[in-house]
Amino acid sequence: MTQITLALPFALPPPEMAPDLQRVMQTPALAALLSRHSKLATFNFDNSGRVLPHEAWLAHALGLAPAPNSPDAGAPLAAAVVRGFGLGVDEGYWFMLQPAHVQISRTHMLLSDPRQLRLDAADSRALFDLVQPYAEELGKTMVYADASLWLMRADDWAGLKTTTVDAVLGQSMSDWLPEGEHSRNYRKLQNEAQMLWHEHPVNEARAARGLQPVNAFWLWGGAAGGTPAECRPVAIGGGPPWMQALAQPSGSQPTAATLIAQAKDKGQATALLADLIPDAVAGDWAAWLAIMQRLEQQWFAPLLAALNDGSLGQLTLVASHRDGWREISTSKMAQRKFWRKPNLNTLLSPT
Repeated sequence: MTQITLALPFALPPPEMAPDLQRVMQTPALAALLSRHSKLATFNFDNSGRVLPHEAWLAHALGLAPAPNSPDAGAPLAAAVVRGFGLGVDEGYWFMLQPAHVQISRTHMLLSDPRQLRLDAADSRALFDLVQPYAEELGKTMVYADASLWLMRADDWAGLKTTTVDAVLGQSMSDWLPEGEHSRNYRKLQNEAQMLWHEHPVNEARAARGLQPVNAFWLWGGAAGGTPAECRPVAIGGGPPWMQALAQPSGSQPTAATLIAQAKDKGQATALLADLIPDAVAGDWAAWLAIMQRLEQQWFAPLLAALNDGSLGQLTLVASHRDGWREISTSKMAQRKFWRKPNLNTLLSPT
């Protein structure tokens, strides 16, 4: 039987928004997929592991971490990202570094969404080149991957507890800073970067263009390199460069048609669609609705048609938000449950 698993991070809106959003959504195919299900499971998520449900799900789907409902769930993704960028380095323990802007007030610090930083390659490289020598003095190897993503080998920092970027957004940053034996060395490198970048021409030019200065970096995703177990293929639609580096096949954006074809060829296919994440994190629910309408046309309607005509045997949707997720499975037989009126009630978030 051909099977597809489709992860939809932040397809579950927060409980206080869900009823209003459901009333205005016009997604009949999604309603049929959700309401005429053969299996429905709800999971609460303890983010004390410093990751979000979809990040833990992705790490598990790739074969890099235990299941997201495991006590050891996490997002040890950096080494796989190194391999995905084809940087020719792999041994050791790696972290992702993302250039960032931190808003500082008298009572707390907030990390701005790096997706909104609009940092180009030339400026990112200039800031990277300033910090790299200081990292080397600490015995760390920094590698430039992309304007929004740098990578660092820090073998002796393997015990650091770090937090993913999206997990800390909207939270007091002080509660989620790296913790562990070498956190002081991390702060030393961070302080050096902040001093080097303060009033640097790159940031002065950004300010003149009305852009936020780059005054920090965020470290996360620590993972050991070396020869990995073979990663399971996960197609990824949208998402930042680090996520695209994990996608297989690389360099291509999945469609419903290509995923159905893969499932026919191999018996199963797995994909994650990251389109909803930025607007959900920002609380832009009008934009979130617009993306849901696009997903209805490009994904939900074709997948429903494939179930009904038998070219797809089973579909499992993994819909999540910050504090939990739901797994909804449906099939051609389940879609024959005509007495179940299509509805979006499943989007009422887990509590």
